[in-house]
Amino acid sequence: MSARSFFDSNILVYTDDAGAPAKQARALDLLERCRSQGSGVVSTQVLQEYFVTATKKLKVPAETARRKVEIFGRFDLIRPGLEDILGAIDLQRSQQLSFWDALIVHAALRAGCSTLYSEDLQTGRRIQGLEIVNPFL
Repeated sequence: MSARSFFDSNILVYTDDAGAPAKQARALDLLERCRSQGSGVVSTQVLQEYFVTATKKLKVPAETARRKVEIFGRFDLIRPGLEDILGAIDLQRSQQLSFWDALIVHAALRAGCSTLYSEDLQTGRRIQGLEIVNPFL
């Protein structure tokens, strides 16, 4: 099995963004590669953020976005609990992250990921062995 990779919600959102065809193609390729390798990880937070952004910002029909949540949910799914929230609070404080970003980083760390794909976080940054990568650069 290859190294595990965690997807931030913006990567999932770009799969629907026909207004950014290069990013859309890159996101689809990345997700397909990780699906075929069995190395992709998401969290329930990421799925929720995807649904809201896709339906509000990109006007994806709710039934389509719901179906995609089902599909994305086939990746290894992290379901944050109390210990994860507390861990994210500690990361927020020690790494100067927003709470929501810290929750994503914590979920990726808990899942044993070596890479966190995100357009929003600082690419190249390493947090406890987790490398943040912007796949669109």
